[in-house]
Amino acid sequence: MITTDVSQQAPPDWDDYVLAHAGANAFQLASAVLIGNKAFGLPAHFITARDSGGRLRGVLPLVEQTMIPWTRCLVSLPFCTYGGPLADDDEALASLVQRAEVLGQQRGASRIILRHAGEMQLPAYPASLDKVSMVLALPGTKDELAKCLGSKIRSQIRRAEREKPQVRLGHAELVGDFYRVFCSVMRDLGTPVYPKRFFEAVFDALGTRATAVVIYLEGVPVSGAVMIQWRDRIKVPWAGTVHSVNPMSINMRLYWELLQLAIERQCSVFDFGRCTRDGGTYRFKAQWGAEPVQLYWRSHDLMATDTAIGVLDQRSKLDTAVKVWSRLPLSLTNRLGPIISSRLPW
Repeated sequence: MITTDVSQQAPPDWDDYVLAHAGANAFQLASAVLIGNKAFGLPAHFITARDSGGRLRGVLPLVEQTMIPWTRCLVSLPFCTYGGPLADDDEALASLVQRAEVLGQQRGASRIILRHAGEMQLPAYPASLDKVSMVLALPGTKDELAKCLGSKIRSQIRRAEREKPQVRLGHAELVGDFYRVFCSVMRDLGTPVYPKRFFEAVFDALGTRATAVVIYLEGVPVSGAVMIQWRDRIKVPWAGTVHSVNPMSINMRLYWELLQLAIERQCSVFDFGRCTRDGGTYRFKAQWGAEPVQLYWRSHDLMATDTAIGVLDQRSKLDTAVKVWSRLPLSLTNRLGPIISSRLPW
């Protein structure tokens, strides 16, 4: 018999279960589930499924988020690519999801969203298939990697050397410099930026699993990334290069540094992060040899709502908003972005 429980704090055996589960990732650790709470004050819920002996059979982390244009949602997990339930079997999975639906009704949520990497037996949760992760199987040495990349990419990496870039690796002490780059990049993309405290919460939660890599030109940060290591896998959920240095191939140098670091750490997989299939970001990542891995982001409406009406009109409004945002002064977007970003369906 399976019993379930909900708490706003993870039970003592939560992380042990996550660490042992083959399908887990770093953002399902208890401290990482609370990133949204620390950065934005969003409530977090830890759902557990146990057998009659009290042994954990599954876990489901959820973060309560009020989104634009939707109302309140329970998301697993916002602000990252991978989330969703971890379970031993279909019985435990069904129990977790049923308890999540009860919680959603109690909290007045209109929707449950599960950002799962693989397929699940959840007929009531249709999957959105417009996003993929771009994943590269890494060779054993840097020389092998260079050969795999081909002459065009190697020449672009060498082009960056003319600018004499300085590369720094670190942790929370580099958040400020990374954030300076990230703010500029997000404004140019027409997207509200996270507050700096979000990235501080990421490093606080993940510790040495998170690494910041920043590239400087004449002492000024112009490119940077946050890497997350989980087992033999490196993932880059946040990265960017200021637009003005694009002709110098600094972005290519950034990813070369990231890939080398992954090999130094004896990782076998490099995850470039999510993107829309066949878009510009997709093509950039594909040139490194990365292959698409389908993401199964599932959602379930808990109540009748009109939010599905006028989807095309909403998309048109979103495209207009992106264009307007990208033209605003950086100082203004830096003030407004942190206020808005917690309400977006990242």
